[in-house]
Amino acid sequence: MRLRFHTSLVVAMTLALGGIALGGAPPIDAQPLATAGVAATPTSTAGSKSTTVVNPREEDVTYSNYTFRDGETLAQLRLHYALLGTPHLDRNGQVDNAVLLLHWTFSSSQDLLSPEFQEALFAPGAPFDVNRYFVIIPDAIGHGRSSKPSNGLKAGFPQYSYDDMVDLQHKLVTETLGIPHLKAVVGMSMGCMNAWQWAEDYPDAMDGIMPIACFPAPISGRNLLWRRILVDGIESDPAYDDGNYTQQPPALAEALNVELMMINGVSNLQTEFTSPAQVDGYIHGVDSAATGFDANDFIYAFNASRSFNAEPLLGTIKAKVYAVNLGADEFYPDSLQILEQDMPKVPNGRYVVLPASVDALGHSAMEHPDIWKAQAANFMKWLGE
Repeated sequence: MRLRFHTSLVVAMTLALGGIALGGAPPIDAQPLATAGVAATPTSTAGSKSTTVVNPREEDVTYSNYTFRDGETLAQLRLHYALLGTPHLDRNGQVDNAVLLLHWTFSSSQDLLSPEFQEALFAPGAPFDVNRYFVIIPDAIGHGRSSKPSNGLKAGFPQYSYDDMVDLQHKLVTETLGIPHLKAVVGMSMGCMNAWQWAEDYPDAMDGIMPIACFPAPISGRNLLWRRILVDGIESDPAYDDGNYTQQPPALAEALNVELMMINGVSNLQTEFTSPAQVDGYIHGVDSAATGFDANDFIYAFNASRSFNAEPLLGTIKAKVYAVNLGADEFYPDSLQILEQDMPKVPNGRYVVLPASVDALGHSAMEHPDIWKAQAANFMKWLGE
């Protein structure tokens, strides 16, 4: 089968979508920023096209006695992040080329440093060419190498929210890296919602945002229902033991199977699975992969979206907004027309809905930047106007 596993749990295939539907307007604990660059050098191998190897600089910052929005505290909060490119200073000595790139649920900066992302987004001439832009990729709290429940506190870990994610990202950018203003905030899925929050919570902090694969509306309807079903299934498993398990509860593997089914495109699943034997082999593969995941991390990541709602303040957004949604996305189905209803409320907004196709990847298409890099290029060009 063509389906394959990623550390982010996204079922992936390479796909090129043609055509778009346009709407809206026409289309530190680090070294000093001056030396924070990385090497990006073209290389080639016999029989292959030239590619770009990006050597990221990865760092950790620790915030002591950090207080979350609900008042909970964490004695030592670690935030991991990667830096690509070199900061450029304007005539006032301020960085003017920083791009914040935000990952999706169960992902991390490592997924965004993959060869696929490097070639599509960071190579010479690409939308976020690291010879031109200073790219910041943090691991959101609860993800990757940043602090999360599985580090030891288990269910005693603070109940973080998307608001806390954005606050920490802002703290990293402005305090640790010393950058008061970003060129752009670009995010996918969970990162998409974070981008909306950046534009509303910190309205003067960026020139523009590019939210990819989400609605600015609260998670509701079927999207909310299946999430709650999965969380309830894990918490109801006797092996979960109120989050104090010593081995991963069996319900985690079941939850991962459902999540993978939901995140993939309906037409793609129809093509991939044509016999019970294929399905059984796939399910067993997910069951085996589940040993690398943690039930508390899973639950916390899903629950973090509980308070998200960008709709009430859409009219206050100062930044340019270039929203991209996916026509085959079952998480955020275009049939609901929510993006089309919300975008006219944004003072300076444009939106694109990529069309569904026979083998569309559904929500997981956002993990493949080749599918939306043309829109990223249009967005960055728009910011330069």
